[in-house]
Amino acid sequence: MPNPFHLAIPVQNLERCRTFYREIIGCSEGRSSDKWVDFDFFGHQLVIHVVQNAKLKVQKDSNPVDGKDVPVPHFGVVLDWEDWQNLAEDLQKKGIEFVIEPYIRFKGEVGEQATMFFLDPDGNALEFKAFKDMGQLFAK
Repeated sequence: MPNPFHLAIPVQNLERCRTFYREIIGCSEGRSSDKWVDFDFFGHQLVIHVVQNAKLKVQKDSNPVDGKDVPVPHFGVVLDWEDWQNLAEDLQKKGIEFVIEPYIRFKGEVGEQATMFFLDPDGNALEFKAFKDMGQLFAK
């Protein structure tokens, strides 16, 4: 695996988001305190930091991509095709409300990919995607 990224995001309710990333997304928990929690986010380090009385932005910005309004900002990970399918199915069973339902983007074009978007409990937008051909990840 290439070098893992580290991403720290703000949350208002640490326990609600801790439960979400651990039980809904399936991330294992690492170090923590009463102000932050580390997660193994598919081999990368994601840290949720509680920010009291912060004015966390309610997700409103978006850009059109393949006819859908993609939330900006967002973060996520590129999964293996089968892992993406399994996660999408699991999230649907758990009743996740999607911003963009799981679907195939750029169907039949260079860069065809599976994608889905949803929000964590404090409004951070996540995207999970997969390519049948990982060689298409940066294709033009």
